[in-house]
Amino acid sequence: MSFPNLKFKECLHPRPKPTGFDVQCKLQHFAIITYALDPVRLNAIIPPRFKLDTIEYQGIKQVLMSVVPFINVDFSSAVFPFPNFSMGQTDYRVYVIDQHTQERCVWFLGTTLDSWTLIVPRYLWQLPWYSAEFNFDCRQDEQGNYNHYKMQTQSAWANAELQLTQSEHDLWNYAGFPDLESHLVYLTHPHAGFYHRRDGQLGTYRVWHDRLQLKPAQLLHAKFDLLDRLNLVSFEDQLNPYSSLIEPINEFTIYLPPQVIR
Repeated sequence: MSFPNLKFKECLHPRPKPTGFDVQCKLQHFAIITYALDPVRLNAIIPPRFKLDTIEYQGIKQVLMSVVPFINVDFSSAVFPFPNFSMGQTDYRVYVIDQHTQERCVWFLGTTLDSWTLIVPRYLWQLPWYSAEFNFDCRQDEQGNYNHYKMQTQSAWANAELQLTQSEHDLWNYAGFPDLESHLVYLTHPHAGFYHRRDGQLGTYRVWHDRLQLKPAQLLHAKFDLLDRLNLVSFEDQLNPYSSLIEPINEFTIYLPPQVIR
């Protein structure tokens, strides 16, 4: 069965009014490094409520998962006057369908964060977030392309290394999708995230953002310890991603606190 046509007009909507604990932030040096892998590798990870959102790629059914590093800048309350924070972050996510609602969403394997504020999501809300130290070294040319993008993460849970470069000649890869728009809706517009809380319960939270303006890049080096440790993508295969995309900065609203699904 071919993949359906997905349209931005069906998923773009005005921002729901923030309240309470909701957060707004700008995500700088925002990259999405995506891998295609055998769905069997995720059978023991994804709960039965969710179906892997697979594509036909290289002649077989595969699921996409992404490593998403960025720097949170101007991270603050969306409602009240509050100090702004900056912190490095990387999300590890798999694209799934919630079989209760049929919504396309993401399953978070976990997140690394470089900030003392980790105590709130990790201990108060029981999110699978882990401490890390980040180093971003990024430079753009006069056209805004990244002629140098380097990120290193030191973390007991998920060390990571990433190096990208970018030019106006880099090509899009959307094999397995009917068109580029469907590919970008799939990768960039899941608004709901689900995960196993640290206490084992199922948790969820939602985000909002406008249409992202990512562009393709070339991967020069990648080493994501978590993907190799979980037998998802070997170190060797990490050097050949499905795609690599970057956007210099965007803006997200995160609706909090996360909810527990009973």
